[in-house]
Amino acid sequence: MVLRVGIVSAGWGGFAHLPAWRAIPGVEVTAICTSRQETAEAAAARLSIARPFWDAEAMCADPDIDIIDCGTRPSVREPMVLAALANGKHVYNASPHAPDWQGAKEIDAAWRGSGSVGVVDAFSEWIPAHRQMKAMLDEGYLGRPLGGSCHFSISLFNTPDKRFPYNWFAEAGQGVSAVRNNGSHALYMLLHLFGPIEELVADDSQVLREWVFADGDTIIPETNDLANVILRFASGLTMQMQISWSMPLHIGWLLDVSGEKGRLIASSPTFPTARDCTLRGGQLGGSIETIAIPDAFKHVPGIALDWQSEPQPSFPMALSMQCMVDAIRGGTAPSPDFADALEVERIQEAIRVSSAERRWVRSADII
Repeated sequence: MVLRVGIVSAGWGGFAHLPAWRAIPGVEVTAICTSRQETAEAAAARLSIARPFWDAEAMCADPDIDIIDCGTRPSVREPMVLAALANGKHVYNASPHAPDWQGAKEIDAAWRGSGSVGVVDAFSEWIPAHRQMKAMLDEGYLGRPLGGSCHFSISLFNTPDKRFPYNWFAEAGQGVSAVRNNGSHALYMLLHLFGPIEELVADDSQVLREWVFADGDTIIPETNDLANVILRFASGLTMQMQISWSMPLHIGWLLDVSGEKGRLIASSPTFPTARDCTLRGGQLGGSIETIAIPDAFKHVPGIALDWQSEPQPSFPMALSMQCMVDAIRGGTAPSPDFADALEVERIQEAIRVSSAERRWVRSADII
């Protein structure tokens, strides 16, 4: 049975998601949706997609579509996700998963009552270096985890460009911030690798008060761009996490964790990719060395992309999508799914509460 996909958003959806879906056997992208008829028809023609839509809820109700790949802003996307679930569609949803904690709970209730497969576009766990890191942790390479740090700091708006398609990140009420965007991707990885987070303390703030363009025009941002968090995991691991989209000469992605037996370090110069994310590690009595990534994580049979393919996000994204397709067909559980998404949203709400109330917050108290 061919599974038919409709993509909401011709920007990132057409650039990265479309080649990922087309790399999976038994899947056909049959529809594309934008906000206006002329842009939808132009995108369908440009991308060789049969059916243009300019009403996302109409696409969600269409009986000839099985999977809705839902991009666009979190504040706009929530009703689309709910409409897709109400119409029995499987949903591949962008991250941030929801505009806020209340929206996350509404999506969760709809998903749990739908029988649909729901997957979040937080594909970092499918990056080869991260897959190897997970395998080594599961094999006990570190022993009991002790402590570590996670940095995800990039420079989006220190020298802003008017052509950049995400300058709307400055606007309040859109469901975005550095901790909700970069931070959500970091949290999916941390929960995947280290299990549940029991409590945290956080400071979520704004450090870049003005975005100054080359021509002198400015934007006064209304969103936070720097978060510092201490996370305590159920395993006993304590980790410091720093997230920002306003760091000049940025660190990029760095996940550094130590245990009783050794240390592992995953890093990438910017958003982690299949090609650029590397893994280093060492155990007691040795030194830190680059860890080779098995070919099995770089090439996957049946997927018409590999770790070198462009655009870079498409390969790990395709693996996440393939896992979703397997789940729809009765196979193993997808990852990260909407249950994982609720937990990430719970931690992000705990960060918000902790920063506002200047105190430690237990994740179990966010209900």
